[in-house]
Amino acid sequence: MNFDFSDDQKQLRDQARKFLAEKCSPKAVRIVLDGKAPYDKELWKGLAEMGFLGVAIPEEFGGAGAGHLELCVIAEEMGRANAPVPFSSTVYLAAEALLIAGSDAQKKKWLPAIASGEAIGTLALFEGKGNPSPKAIKLTASNGVLNGVKKPVADGAIADFAVVAARTGSSGRESDISLFLVDIKAGGVEVKSLTNLDPTRGQAELTFRDCKAEPLGAAGDGWSILTQVLDRAAVLCAFEQVGGSDRALEMGRDYALDRIAFGRQIGSFQAVKHMLADMYVAATLARSNSYYGAWALSTNAAELPEAAAAARISATQAFQHCAKNNIQVHGGMGFTWEFDCHMYYRRANAMALGLGSLTYWEDQLIDRMRKKNAA
Repeated sequence: MNFDFSDDQKQLRDQARKFLAEKCSPKAVRIVLDGKAPYDKELWKGLAEMGFLGVAIPEEFGGAGAGHLELCVIAEEMGRANAPVPFSSTVYLAAEALLIAGSDAQKKKWLPAIASGEAIGTLALFEGKGNPSPKAIKLTASNGVLNGVKKPVADGAIADFAVVAARTGSSGRESDISLFLVDIKAGGVEVKSLTNLDPTRGQAELTFRDCKAEPLGAAGDGWSILTQVLDRAAVLCAFEQVGGSDRALEMGRDYALDRIAFGRQIGSFQAVKHMLADMYVAATLARSNSYYGAWALSTNAAELPEAAAAARISATQAFQHCAKNNIQVHGGMGFTWEFDCHMYYRRANAMALGLGSLTYWEDQLIDRMRKKNAA
């Protein structure tokens, strides 16, 4: 079995890397980090023109109709570039939820707008601290009207629409949860930006007050749909994390070869060699697990739940490890604002919580393997 990407997919990766190198330099990322703009609008427009936003969206809904393997390739390059755009919230979460559970009318309304860059979407799941859980959802839905608060919501301050998880029952079971589609610009939603670790990927608090919403999927199927969305997003985010891990490793390696101390390249010292070697091992292990996840995602294999959890765990660990040790390799300079190390460190730690904590996914992997073995 060949888990490598095809020549066409590798060509797509090269195209994406070249585009992002030109349009998403560290200087461009810093403009968003240091400025007031919530994201890079020109980069977002360019991604749409290149067809990257709709790469996994069917042609009938305005996308390229390629597939999830191609999206994995794009995701990795987005991670390498540390792109300051709402890519993950819109493409991995909102678009995937629509593809899984949306009606034809909902897909026709929102998917072409996503592919063209005209609409930004998000998933409103969390309600404060804690991991994804049916019991943690308190926002209520009654007669198509939502009331409650969601926070943090990725890119919620700039989103045009949101997929919202709401409580529609009181039995204490997963069937109490349903999903709804909300046009944020239509009113009924109070939006408040939140301060967060990585300003290039914003977070917001959304307050719903008698907000009109339309069902997304069947009533009571919300948690089942969410599980599928999170698994898909876990694989796609893992590729972003792999891309970030590789870039952090490259930054550390290049600095170790350029920096001279005591008349030698610091890369010639054993302690630095060991640090870089550990980073390489972590990044390579994450890539291996992510490739397995990509295969499971693209073929809708029965192994996807376990593969997604494994990819999420290893990629999260690798990105945090590589981003932290990149700073260590740079020494005192690595802690300064002028060097780019902190941008990847911020992104690594922000992504580690975006879909639930590392512990959550470790528990998910154990539970899923236990159930599979018991079957």
